[in-house]
This record gives sequence, structure tokens and C-alpha cells, in this order.
Amino acid sequence: MAVQSGFCLRPLAPRQYHHSPGATARFPFFESDHMYSGSIVALVTPMTDAGEVDYPGWDRLVDWHLAQGTDGIVVCGTTGESPTVTLAEALELTRRAVARVAGRVPVISGSGTNDTASSIERTRALAAAGADAVLVVTPYYSKPTQEGLFQHFTAIADDSPVPVILYNVPGRTGVDMLPTTVARLAGHPRIVAIKEAVAGAARVRELRALCGDDLDVLSGDDPTAVDALLEGAVGVISVTANVAPAGMHAVCEAASLGDVEAARAADVPLRGLHEALFVEPNPIPAKWAVHRLGFIGTGIRLPLTPLTAGAQTAVMAAMSAAGVA
Repeated sequence: MAVQSGFCLRPLAPRQYHHSPGATARFPFFESDHMYSGSIVALVTPMTDAGEVDYPGWDRLVDWHLAQGTDGIVVCGTTGESPTVTLAEALELTRRAVARVAGRVPVISGSGTNDTASSIERTRALAAAGADAVLVVTPYYSKPTQEGLFQHFTAIADDSPVPVILYNVPGRTGVDMLPTTVARLAGHPRIVAIKEAVAGAARVRELRALCGDDLDVLSGDDPTAVDALLEGAVGVISVTANVAPAGMHAVCEAASLGDVEAARAADVPLRGLHEALFVEPNPIPAKWAVHRLGFIGTGIRLPLTPLTAGAQTAVMAAMSAAGVA
């Protein structure tokens, strides 16, 4: 990967991904040229009815995802209620995830804010807690220019002890990081991938054309993830995987093998979930669905509120259609 001039890197901390002597390499993370690929779950954060983080529930979820074939864990992304989870809680969730996966899949922690300096500090702290990589969202509400985005991500990546995954989700942040800006960042040796939540395959094609092998593309939109995968995305950071992890893994595995028919067939029973899990703002439906599966309680932090009765009917129907109810 070519390094553009102007990058001033902090030394990269040595990474030891197999966190226990008994860990085995059985996921694409270790078996392919793509460090972060396949079905990566944007994991919900379990909470008690009082709104406290349920750490035993977190451990159960991580164990279940390992058993179901999930290829990576995202800690405290938007689906994990990052706006209301404290840094201390995020650090503990990261440490516990790292301990439980024992090197079998990567642990990616959300470190992005709309302040460059605080994003740098959070990245350092989460890396020290054991995160294999960080997921850094575009600065929300601030609406920086494309040059501002370039400088923001460059400053974070220059300082980061671990690989950085860019996250573009204009529907939530109010700013769209354009493929031309992503291409400028793709030359940075710390920036390894982008989670692209702009729906459809056209954005993936443009990113692949501009970035080539310098940057991996991960879909951030479940309804169009299969199309993105078949256009060259190497995986998906998925909300649906919270509820149907084996199904999302099957979609990604078939796509990685170039089996278009199998990938699309595996996606068919999940289509209702892709839609229903956004019938109210994410992660409200996903947390309710995981509760229905028996893994977590009903806790959620304001300003988010529990799923309404009418929406519960839609989510339950989608779960039944996917064979996970």
C-alpha cells in the first residue's frame, strides 16, 4: 500500500490477535488477505431494566455469536448505544469481548466522536483495552467539509496504535464522505477499510474503482448488503446479525466464494428482518428482538425508548419468516 506524503505516524503497537494459547484460527480474519471481513455484528449492549450495563448478558451474547459463526464483533457502535455508553463502560465491554473471543475473531471498538481530539483519546484508550481495530464515524452534527473530514481521519489514524475503519453513515451524521475523499485516505497505512452505509451497489463500485486494493469495503446497509458483497465488498457490519447471525454468515460466505445464487438465496429469508429492524430507530427493534431470543433484558437508555406494541408485531413476523423466532 502506497503511503501518501504528509502522514506523521505514531509507532504501531505490536498486535497479538490470539489472546489465549488455545485459540484457533478458523475465521476469514486469519484465513484471507482481508483483516476484517464476513459477517461482523454491530452488537447491541445488554442493559438491565434500570439501565445498567448487563455484563453477564454481554458475555452470553459474545459466546453465542462465536458459536453461530459471526466473523467479528463491533463494540459500542451506534447499535451498541455509543452516545449513552460511557467510556469506562466501553472499555470494560471491550476487555470482556477480547477475553471471550480469545483471538478467534477481531474485536472492533467504536471510538469516533464529532471532536477530533476526543476521538484520538478514545482510540488510544480502547486500543489499550485490547481492541484489534477501531471504527471511526464521520463527525456528526458538525458537517465538516471534505477537507475537514480528510484532516480529521488523518489525525486519528496518525496517532492510532491499531488499524482504523472509516464509517460513513450520512443518514445519521448529516455529512457524506465522498469516494474521492475516501480515496485520499486509502493511502494511509493505518486506514484499512470503510463501513459504507450509503445504500446500493453503486457506491461500492465507485469506492472499489478509486481505492482498489488499498482499502476494503464493508457494507453498512443490511437490505443491500448482498448486492454490495457481490460488487466486491468483503463483508458487512450488520444489525441483522444480532438476530440471525448464522444467516448473515451464510450470505457472506456464499458471496466470498462467488456463488451468486447461494448468496441471494441465503438472503431471502432475512429480507423481512433487514426492514423490520428499522421500523423504529436502531437499535430499538434489534434490542427487543434479542430480548425475545432470551439473551438479554429489556433495558435501553433514554432518549431511546422500548419498542412499541405495534412495531413488536412486525418484528416478530420477520423473525418467524427468518426462522429465528
